[in-house]
Amino acid sequence: MHIKSLAGASLMALATAAAAQDSELTVLDYAGFEDPDYHPAYIEAHGDSPTYSFFSDEEEAFQKVVAGFQADVAQICAGSVSKWVESGIIEPWDTSRIDAIGDLDANLTGEQIGSGTEEVYFVPHNWGATAIAYNPDEVPEEDVASLQVFTNPAYAGRMTMPDNTDDAYALAYLATGVTNWQDVTDEQFEAASNWLREVHPNIRTYWADASELAQLMATGEILVAWAWNETYPTMEEEGRPIGYQREPEEGSSVWLCGYVNLANGGGSEDKAYDFLNAILDPAATPFLIEDGFGHANAAAMASIDAAELDAVGLGEIDAPVLAQLPISIEQRDRQAETFELIKSGF
Repeated sequence: MHIKSLAGASLMALATAAAAQDSELTVLDYAGFEDPDYHPAYIEAHGDSPTYSFFSDEEEAFQKVVAGFQADVAQICAGSVSKWVESGIIEPWDTSRIDAIGDLDANLTGEQIGSGTEEVYFVPHNWGATAIAYNPDEVPEEDVASLQVFTNPAYAGRMTMPDNTDDAYALAYLATGVTNWQDVTDEQFEAASNWLREVHPNIRTYWADASELAQLMATGEILVAWAWNETYPTMEEEGRPIGYQREPEEGSSVWLCGYVNLANGGGSEDKAYDFLNAILDPAATPFLIEDGFGHANAAAMASIDAAELDAVGLGEIDAPVLAQLPISIEQRDRQAETFELIKSGF
């Protein structure tokens, strides 16, 4: 989900493959997450940030590690966890060494973090909402009270959704009554897929990144979108008409990303845990919020003013939530293959 983080990354970070700092810890990450404000306790303890190596998407990161690139810790999003576990390139975290393990948001961890075992391979760190963004000047509030707005012919050709399998199926499962996608039946999968097929003719385009979506909505070309929460403050700051409905009848979704412990790392294991503890520390929370991310540390999030969370589209809601927790490789591949067919009109 972190295509959006590239917008806030420094030109230097984007221009270089790695930012060399503390040579005893290498973090494979999205550009932008090297921000020192995200890990102040690590700098305080070791005098510098870790060394960072950047990637543009998780498949690139996966292939990089499989090919032998040595890093100690990597950020991935929940949908990729099963693939990384089964490949053998990551190893479990020792939760006894994670200071904030008891403060992590249970809605983001699920019953077990990581691929259906009791071993913890994935520790959530940041999250965001995906919900209905709309133009309130042309779309009445009652029309976005349900996710079925995407089937409304009145907005045909004026709607969009992400060109992203996970986000698309999160929407489709919610629209067809599913709020937990970790154990869907064949019937539930088919219902969600058929809903996407029904909606497809109404979609003007599938947006690739948040800046493209903001432009589509700013010009008035798009009136209704399935959108990440960052769209809301971006449009507000530009003075554009924008509403963000996270409480439709069927609910909205939450994506999440976090960190895994790479098995081939040549750096310091102690510093890997120092890093993990630093990024989960409450000191990082305000800076993540400022950049539009929720923090997996629920205790720290509770200290943030409700108005501040509402301003970035992350406030408390009274509606079902589908958390995009790890799913099996088979389910993810099935969804990806079907989504590509649907976009092609099949």
